[in-house]
Amino acid sequence: MNAEIRALWAKSGSRLSAAAEAKYQQLLVEWAAAVAAERDGEAERDGEAERDEEAGAVGTAPRDPHAGVVLRLTRAA
Repeated sequence: MNAEIRALWAKSGSRLSAAAEAKYQQLLVEWAAAVAAERDGEAERDGEAERDEEAGAVGTAPRDPHAGVVLRLTRAA
């Protein structure tokens, strides 16, 4: 998806047509969904690892740096 986004911008000359803007927005939404799915999969695996540890074990899992990230869609000038 990143390659498609880069290619779209490269072909546009830094100005997106209405159709290219719509495609760009669609790609951003798909990219955000893929990132969220990856994050959810990592959280699920982390949860499984925590359940496998003995009760009362010392330490906690590191906080997911992507948790709570808000994707802001901005239109290029």
